Formats: sequence, structure tokens, C-alpha cells
Amino acid sequence: MKLNKSIISSLCDNYGEAFYLMDSEQFRHNFLELKSSFESIYPNFNIAYSYKTNYTPKFCKIVNELGGYAEVVSEMEVELALKCGVNPERIIWNGPIKNTIQLEKFLLMGVTVNIDSIEEAYYIKDFSEKIDNMLNIGIRCNYDVKDGVVSRFGLDVNGKEFENVLEIVTSTPNIIFKNFQCHFAKRQVEYWPARAKGMIELINRVGIIPERIDIGGGIFGKMEESLKEQFSYEIPEYKAYADAAATVFVNYFKEKDCMPELLIEPGSAIVGDCMKFVGTVKTIKQVRGKAFAAILGSQKNISMEGINPPMEIIHMHEGNYFNNLNIVGYTCIEGDVLYRNYDGKLAVGDAIVISNCGSYSLVMKPPFILPNFPVIDIGGSEVELIKRAETFDDVFQTFIF
Repeated sequence: MKLNKSIISSLCDNYGEAFYLMDSEQFRHNFLELKSSFESIYPNFNIAYSYKTNYTPKFCKIVNELGGYAEVVSEMEVELALKCGVNPERIIWNGPIKNTIQLEKFLLMGVTVNIDSIEEAYYIKDFSEKIDNMLNIGIRCNYDVKDGVVSRFGLDVNGKEFENVLEIVTSTPNIIFKNFQCHFAKRQVEYWPARAKGMIELINRVGIIPERIDIGGGIFGKMEESLKEQFSYEIPEYKAYADAAATVFVNYFKEKDCMPELLIEPGSAIVGDCMKFVGTVKTIKQVRGKAFAAILGSQKNISMEGINPPMEIIHMHEGNYFNNLNIVGYTCIEGDVLYRNYDGKLAVGDAIVISNCGSYSLVMKPPFILPNFPVIDIGGSEVELIKRAETFDDVFQTFIF
């Protein structure tokens, strides 16, 4: 949907002066395009969508409809996946800390739990000895991909604890060893061959080929040119990641009699460009020669710092021309700046539309000063309310007055 004055006016009348716009059809397209990029090289491939990046239920349901996995990092997210109709065996639970009561419950349902520590492995082993059920277990692996970061996630594959966990997982009678998993945060494609080769080296060393090989997330998604230009390195396309990693695996397994399922765990790569935030300009003022426009919205609503996000202004009024104007948020925080040094026309009542804010914005917005705003899907033929505006009661219902 191409936004204009008429559409914005209608949306504001129905939903208020600030809201998120999501595009579910773009999300669907991104999922299928990314999957195709890898699948064309390594056919036994699938995507495990990172719920933590944006757990809007409609996105999660689309992933399930398209046959993807749910990649979750908390018991809350497991509950969400189940609520969205995901088969427990299509849920992969990562994360460094897991509530043990919920851990037992979800293991019995068939959720795959990726072990992140020796303590977790001992607990699962003890639990397995008390039951008859088969448990789906994986191991989070940590090795050097030369990205300059010592990640805190997973077990050092060269350490004793990894050996102990591998022994537990492969020798305990009612544990099914599902997968090796890894995750490295840097998104540059140059680190992806090392990620793939590290996993191959591990498989060769231990002599075990699991059902699945999961090489985690950390992929740049689609973004507007104005945003790309603010990075000091090139933003790659999906195909570049597939060429860098899937090729390593297909070359290794093409001579073998098995081809395990290859997984990645993208979040931003498929949801980043699927949400916009719209906030209304409420005040414009000059302070000691500097112009500021305050909008109903906050930096917390877009989850982007240190850059100028892709921005469009829907002019609702004639306005005046400004130089070096800062667009700031409603919070009482000095650093709540959404866009710095804007040059152009602006008026009170104009709509500021910020794109590429589908990643970590909605899920990380705290109930700070104001509750969060509604979410509206404009990707289909009809405008659909996905999440109503939060209220006072939503924020304070757990407090004891």
C-alpha cells in the first residue's frame, strides 16, 4: 500500500496518532525467497524463524503455514508457538537459561531442546532416567569463526564440557540426538564460510552426522539505499549467504549416503523490512538556534540508534522549511532522537513514517512513560488490526494497589 495523506488521515482516525504498519505479504515473500536461495544449492534445507526478533503471532503463523520451524529462546516463546498451532516437534528451544518445570513439560511434548551448558545436560540426563519418553535434544556449539568475538553461547567444541555433553546426549538410552547448532552475531557474509566449515570439522572429528545441522542466524535483510549507505561495508543479498554456506555443505555431503537437514535461524533477514512506524508531529520549536520536532513516538519504537533510519514525511499541512532539524520522541530522555539534521518542510500534524523497523522494535519497546501503540497489517487486500493499542490496565494489572 502506497501511503498518502488520505490513507494516513483515515488510519489516524481509526487507530490514533501513532501506530505500526506491518506487511504480512512481504514477510511471506521474504521467507520464500530466502529459503529458495539456500534450497537451490542444498535441497534438504529449511528455516527456523527467530521468534525473539518479532513475535507478532501473524508472522509466526505464516512461518508455520510455510513449513518452517519455530526458533525460540524462552518458555514464553514456546507457549506462543504452541498457541500459533506449531507442532511441538517443529519447535527448537535455544537460550542460556530454561525454567526446569517448563523444560520437563515441553520435552515430554517433543520440543527439541538445544543444550547450552553442562548444568543443563546433567539436569536433562537425570530427568530422562525418571521417565520412559524419548527426548529430542541438540547441542549448541561454540568455535572460532575469526569474527573477533568470543561468544557466550554454546559449548566450546574443544573443551571437556562439550565432550561430556556429547557423551550424555549420545549414550543416554531415551535421548534422541537431533542436531548440532551454532549462532554467531556478526552479519557480514565473510564469516559464513567459517561457520559452515567449523561445523563440518566438528562432524568429521566426532564421527557423528546428526539429523539436522543448524548454523543459526545473523543475516542482513532488505533495506532502503539510504540505510545501506550508512554502513561501512556492503549489505549482501540472500544469495551471497547461500553461496557462502550451503555450498560448503553440499560439497561435503554429495559423496555421502545421507544429507541431513540444514537449518538457519533468521529474524531480521525476513522481518526487518516488513514493519513501519508512523508517528504524528506534535510540536516544533527552536532552542538556541536548533530546531526540534517532537512526535508521538520514541526511539524505542524503532530500535535504531546511531543512524538516520529510512524516513518519509506525509505532509498533512503546508509547513515551513527547516535546516538541521532533529526529530525527537515523546520521552523525557535527552537521547531520544529518531532522526538527526533533517532538511525540508515540516508542520505540526505531519506524519513521520520510519521504515525497516521490523526487527526488535515491537518486542523490545518497554512500558516506559507510555504503553505501546497498535499494529495494523496493510499487506493484504484489507486493513487488519493485529494488535490493539495498549492501555493503563495492560501495564499495571500485575501491580498490587
